[in-house]
Amino acid sequence: MTRRFAINRFPDAYRALTGVETYARDHVDKQVLHLLKLRASMINGCAFCLDMHTREALADGEDVRRLMALGAWREAPFFDAGERAALALTDEVTRLGEHGVSDGTWAGAVEHWGEEGAVNLVVAIGMINLWNRIAVTARAQPPV
Repeated sequence: MTRRFAINRFPDAYRALTGVETYARDHVDKQVLHLLKLRASMINGCAFCLDMHTREALADGEDVRRLMALGAWREAPFFDAGERAALALTDEVTRLGEHGVSDGTWAGAVEHWGEEGAVNLVVAIGMINLWNRIAVTARAQPPV
């Protein structure tokens, strides 16, 4: 598969994207950010982002078992209530359907993270979804 473009070759666009990315990194717990980036990337089928964020999470000390269990996070015993609330929000924002995010999922995120924290999660989830869409459209591939 031939790569179509590299977004970093378009400095104005890349600068705008990295501004939001920096905000998310500064306002969301690092371990939770790794989890939501990987979960959204799984749902979106973005191999480039899955590779990059798995390597980053492992380098930051994340447990391999937790990363492997993200595909079945609802059944896995490795995630606390706050992480589960963030993952539920990630699933619903990523698969945004006709009815949007459910009241229960939003309430769970606010309960565990506060309103500002929940908004910050939505910003981070939205950003990884945008990165996924760019990487998939560009046909970006992880390094071999």
